Amino acid sequence: MPFETPVEKWASAVNTVTIGATSAEGGTRASTVTVGGDTSLPFLQFEGKTPHRPVIAMEVLDVPPEEWPPPMAEAVGDVSDDPAAWARKAVDEFGADLISLRLVGAHPDQQDRSAEGCAQTVTSVLSAVNVPLIIWGCGQADKDNEIMPRCSEVAAGENCLLGTAAQDNYKTITAACMADGHKLLAEAPLDINIQKQVNILVSEMGLDLSRIIMYQATGGLGYGMEYAYSIMERTRLAALAADRMLSMPLLALVGSECWKAKEARSPEEVVPEWGAESERGVAWEATTATCFLHAGTHILVMWHPRAAALVRKTIDSLMSQEA
Repeated sequence: MPFETPVEKWASAVNTVTIGATSAEGGTRASTVTVGGDTSLPFLQFEGKTPHRPVIAMEVLDVPPEEWPPPMAEAVGDVSDDPAAWARKAVDEFGADLISLRLVGAHPDQQDRSAEGCAQTVTSVLSAVNVPLIIWGCGQADKDNEIMPRCSEVAAGENCLLGTAAQDNYKTITAACMADGHKLLAEAPLDINIQKQVNILVSEMGLDLSRIIMYQATGGLGYGMEYAYSIMERTRLAALAADRMLSMPLLALVGSECWKAKEARSPEEVVPEWGAESERGVAWEATTATCFLHAGTHILVMWHPRAAALVRKTIDSLMSQEA
């Protein structure tokens, strides 16, 4: 008796979102990045399509990182104190599809950099690379409300992805996105109901749902990754079931979460049974990213170039099966 593969029929699809703007579109990017549009669970080519491949953004900080793991310090090299040079290296040498610029130096507990100083950093990175840009604040609500409108203004027309809009702090950044033509990164903890509520709140301000990408808090392998996976999967199922308020593409912070783990960064002399530190961290990040790919993530924000290269090969393989 012949076997027929059971096929699930879905009612809808994930939204399609484009980041970046070429000169013909009013920006200066050489190309744009489009994500979403999926009509099935990830990479199930017998049920639906994955029209746009997941992409990798390499993270760049505006100030030299504190307590940088030795493998990361070695990989990034002497450009860690120059975000424009760091971004250029991430594109030219690491093959980044996007640059994820995090303005940690603006945090009051860091350098408390001004809005104008942050805007100058954004301008320098935009000038240094021609790929689309993700711009994050420092994570402190009051300071982000001060710096993000100015950063949005200097990047007007570039169709960046600005983050983040949270349940208790979304109005200022949403207004900036609407005024300057950017996409919005909507943030929530590991709670699908809060994520939906954030999406509703920003849409009620007049931002079209097609301009939103979701970010829910994630953890590295062994540190809450399993729960994050289940939330991502539930979100994808909601999109396929035609829940408009959960139909946006997903972004995951991979590198910064993975390299916090002791398994990734503990020196080999402390735990020699774990093997080389340089290999552990790369494997930890690449494995976490691969898990999130299968959960439905569209944008992976990564740190180590070798981990990114491994994940890129995985994406190539998965997408070739879609053809």
